[in-house]
Amino acid sequence: MCQVYFLESTIAQLFAHVLQKGKLTLTDRCVLMTALVNNSLCQEEEILINRLLHAVRRGRLKVVDE
Repeated sequence: MCQVYFLESTIAQLFAHVLQKGKLTLTDRCVLMTALVNNSLCQEEEILINRLLHAVRRGRLKVVDE
């Protein structure tokens, strides 16, 4: 089970880091799930998450189990 402490700037930092390395890790996915479950996202954070998901669907990001 994922245990992640969610900070306000986490989504923006995660977005930049994931795009830079070109892959979405298990830890990255846990951060996203925690943010979504907490339901405390602002509109900009929702847009960033949607952009990550779009990149995965288009094959621009790889989903890995690291």
